[in-house]
Amino acid sequence: MKKVLCFGELLLRFSPSAAGEWLSNNQMPVFIGGAELNVATALSTWGVPVKYFTAVPDHILSRDILSYLEKKKIDTSPVLFSGDRLGLYYLSTGSDMKSAATIFDRKDSSFATLTTGQLNWDSILADVSWFHFSAIAPGVSRSAVALCKEALEAVSKKNIPISVDLNYRPLLWKYGCQPQEIMPDLVQYCDVVMGNLWSASTLLGVPLHSSLQENPTVETYTAHASATTEAIMSSNPRCKYVANTFRFHESHDAVTYYATLNTHQGQDVSPIFKTQQILDKVGSGDCFMAGLIYGIINKHQPTDIISFAAAAAFGKLHEKGDTTSNNIIAIQNIINHHSF
Repeated sequence: MKKVLCFGELLLRFSPSAAGEWLSNNQMPVFIGGAELNVATALSTWGVPVKYFTAVPDHILSRDILSYLEKKKIDTSPVLFSGDRLGLYYLSTGSDMKSAATIFDRKDSSFATLTTGQLNWDSILADVSWFHFSAIAPGVSRSAVALCKEALEAVSKKNIPISVDLNYRPLLWKYGCQPQEIMPDLVQYCDVVMGNLWSASTLLGVPLHSSLQENPTVETYTAHASATTEAIMSSNPRCKYVANTFRFHESHDAVTYYATLNTHQGQDVSPIFKTQQILDKVGSGDCFMAGLIYGIINKHQPTDIISFAAAAAFGKLHEKGDTTSNNIIAIQNIINHHSF
């Protein structure tokens, strides 16, 4: 059976407890993640065959990680042993990846130092029916941009569908290029574009309307999602789906979450999910992306695709760590609970 290939940097996340307690306790939990790997993990949990490409140094820690991923039924055969270090980041449980509490330690990592011409794309793509990457990958280094371009050209020649998550990390993009100089050239290859109104503005230059501040309602946001879709699709004829997520925090733990999916046929909106308590914000968007891919490859109706993706993302807010363990039944129960 053909596989979904997720392409990007593997990261180890260290989660220090608040107020320096980790120093007193001599403990700091470690989670394995990275945006594209989180997508692969979710898809594998839902029974979708997946493979994962990244680069890691050739040492025992990397081999432990790859063995762990193989146990999760993720095909790691494309992984390249290269370079000298794994990418790391530090973030306390419950904090947001966009917050000032995030510390990236990934400069000159194995993935960031990869160059073009190293990979046999015919071999890597031989059993692949879908390719996924995110805006994090080209944000790592100038050489990663060239590698992404090489990958997208190779995938496009084989007419394999491509999805991208427009996740913006302001702590990246430190190599002299702005996102709008890079991302439009990469998004032109994509069939599915996922993000939010603000990341589309930052990464692709799609204008933000003043109405978002003047009248911040569900109707305003969903209408803007349609306008954003029109802008993206008009610039990228290959694009067939544009999804936007909306996560609003009434307090640190109280969250309202919903999402839209626009196609050439119109717009579908997910149920509105609400909670008064969350456990971990990391990986929610990756769960959403995985839900989109899952619904599309299984030829579900748009309304079912967006409901499943949004419920998967919402469910991840109640799980600790970077990846989900919620199965399809658990996600369907979330939908049923919030569909009144």
